[in-house]
Amino acid sequence: MRDILNDLESSFLSDPDPMKRAQRQMRQPRPKRFYKEARVGQAEGGFTVHLDGKPILTPGRAVVLLATEPAAGLVAEEFERQQDEIDPPTMPVTRLVNTTIDGVAREPDAVLEDILRYASSDLLCYRAAGPERLVALQSEAWDPVLDWARNGLGARLYLAEGVIHVEQPREAIAAIGVHLRMAAEPFRLACLHVMTTLTGSALLALAVDAGEINVEQAWKAAHVDEDWTIEHWGEDAEAAAARRGRQRDMVAAHALLTALRQD
Repeated sequence: MRDILNDLESSFLSDPDPMKRAQRQMRQPRPKRFYKEARVGQAEGGFTVHLDGKPILTPGRAVVLLATEPAAGLVAEEFERQQDEIDPPTMPVTRLVNTTIDGVAREPDAVLEDILRYASSDLLCYRAAGPERLVALQSEAWDPVLDWARNGLGARLYLAEGVIHVEQPREAIAAIGVHLRMAAEPFRLACLHVMTTLTGSALLALAVDAGEINVEQAWKAAHVDEDWTIEHWGEDAEAAAARRGRQRDMVAAHALLTALRQD
């Protein structure tokens, strides 16, 4: 089970830190672009992406088949944007699709259970004791999502100050599990898992999935503490670059999730 989750993170992100990803890529020669054009093609059961008329395959040699044309279009666009060389870090949707087909689709319950583990220690449940302004910022950004979880999912979660672990009610985690299992489709779970791990909050990912907040609001909510620190102490250049890389990956996961719902 853990192997699948590791594959999801390592294949999609290769490394959560974009600086380290860039360094890793610099040590490896990039493959040359070997095709002239990338286009979406229709196939039995969905849509594929063709490079010069040939369907692309995952690293596991499975045909990339997506349920909607817009979703396949996201992958085709990433291939089309490549220049003389193929730069995998600039293809987050393609990497997520590959991981879903080769890994998550085999054991979706493993990914679902990991999302629930995040919910049991969700970022939104751990509050600062002070200063007053930070407490207010956390409440403003996080309370509406917790209210939605309570009223919309039936998940009433406990709050705690600091980092001391608080045991969440089994009924609350079970309610979140029921919500996840109502549409436990591998691509949805994979996208939710990426958004959950990038924000540290299953509730933020689920709220985005339900349309309660948008991806920009979720990203901002996940960084209330960090933004407060930056406001008072300034921003480190490497940390800022790492954050931009993570945000790009978050947006890519949401884009795929949205595209899979479009006809």
